[in-house]
Amino acid sequence: MELTFARCFVQINDADLALAFYRDALGLEVRKDVANEGFRWITVGAASQPGVEIVLTNFVQGSPSDVDVIAALVAKGAMGGVHFHTDDLDGTFEKVRATGAEVVQEPTEQFWGTKDCAVRDPSGNLVRIDQLPAA
Repeated sequence: MELTFARCFVQINDADLALAFYRDALGLEVRKDVANEGFRWITVGAASQPGVEIVLTNFVQGSPSDVDVIAALVAKGAMGGVHFHTDDLDGTFEKVRATGAEVVQEPTEQFWGTKDCAVRDPSGNLVRIDQLPAA
């Protein structure tokens, strides 16, 4: 039996801002953009990985207080996040920073052998980007 990764879900507060960040700042392609009864989900992914998707969604089930709690956790960056690889960390970082994204960490050589940076998407989710060392 072999498992492959298909998709992950990222909670967002504003679909239009998230779309601009993930499509325009990060360069991901939009695969689906679906609105249904007050919620919306947008599926994005890297062209080089057609079988892997990130679903950006503002859909939270539960009471209004549950929705408020989730929104507060997202804004704090406490709902996890996503991690990308790039072959040009400095160029990618400058492109993302130029869009006004909140910078958490500028490109930094890490002791475990990679160079990475961190930003927040418009909802507060942590987005890390790394460049693997040359082989």
